[in-house]
Amino acid sequence: MRAVVQRVTNASITVDSKVVGAIDKGLLVYLGVCTADDSKGVDYLVHKIPNLRIFEDSAGKMNLSLLDIEGEILVVSQFTLCADLQKGNRPSFNPAAPPEEAIPLYAEFIEKLKGRGLKVATGLFGASMEVTYTNHGPVTLIIDY
Repeated sequence: MRAVVQRVTNASITVDSKVVGAIDKGLLVYLGVCTADDSKGVDYLVHKIPNLRIFEDSAGKMNLSLLDIEGEILVVSQFTLCADLQKGNRPSFNPAAPPEEAIPLYAEFIEKLKGRGLKVATGLFGASMEVTYTNHGPVTLIIDY
């Protein structure tokens, strides 16, 4: 499982000219579910991501977490994060979990974040989405499990 986490001042997802998910200050998370992934990876990311101390305190130091600032989180399914780029110039997406495996883990990730009391918005799994955001910092992190 791979997540790309960006600290944002706002973010939204549009599908077919309609906004389907939007947040204010918080985290934009692209989530890639790969073939060998399971609930252990979900639990790891659900604990790790909201506790990342990447928001500034009153002294301008990155000491606060999403939980501390009561921020929001926007989750975007992103199978391309599991791409194999070792051969040639065309990515192989074979390492990405097929939808019947990825959707339950994606849904579990979202539900467990909500279970922590977070405001969670999402895109539409498998849809062609337009993601608009303002990365604050910029701060972008990659988390692999």
